[in-house]
Amino acid sequence: LCFLDRFDPSTLEAYDRNAAVRYARRWAYGRNPAFYDYEHIGGDCTNFASQCVYAGSGVMNFTKDLGWYYINANNKAPAWTGVEYFYNFMTRKEATVGPVAEVTGIRQILPGDVVQLSFSGKAWNHSPVVVSLLRTPALSPRDVLIAAHSYDADNRPLDTYDYQAIRFLHFLGVRK
Repeated sequence: LCFLDRFDPSTLEAYDRNAAVRYARRWAYGRNPAFYDYEHIGGDCTNFASQCVYAGSGVMNFTKDLGWYYINANNKAPAWTGVEYFYNFMTRKEATVGPVAEVTGIRQILPGDVVQLSFSGKAWNHSPVVVSLLRTPALSPRDVLIAAHSYDADNRPLDTYDYQAIRFLHFLGVRK
C-alpha cells in the first residue's frame, strides 16, 4: 500500500505553503518571542521548522507525548523540537489531527516542505525548510534554497551543507 492508500485524501485540507515560506523568511534571522529559542540546548532547527509548518497548517495535535504541539518551553511534544520525532509525527500512519507529509524524492519537493539531514549518516540532525526552488522540479540539491535556525540561514543552497544522508518531507495537506 502506498501512503495515500492508507488515507482518504478528501479528508485533508490544503497546506498553505506560502504562509510557511513567509514565516520562514520573516524569522530566519530572528526569533519569534512566542516560542522558546533552543539554540543553546541542542539546537533550534526543528523548533523553527515546526513553527513554519504550523504557520502553513494552522493546527497542532495536543495528544500527550505522541502529538505535535507547543504551549511553552516546558510543555511541548517531542515532535515539536526533535528531528526524528518530527519525522515520525509528520509521516504517521494514523489519521490524526495535524499536517501530513510523505517522504519523496527531490523532484517532488516544493516551497514549504522540510528537508532532513544526517551529518554522520547515523542520526538525523537538521530540519531546514524549503523556501524556493531555482528549477521546478528540483533536479539536485543546488536547485533547493532553504531557511533554517541553528546556523541561521535564508535562501541558503542545500548543496552548501556537508551531509551523509538526506530525506525530503513533502506536505500533502492538513487533517483538522
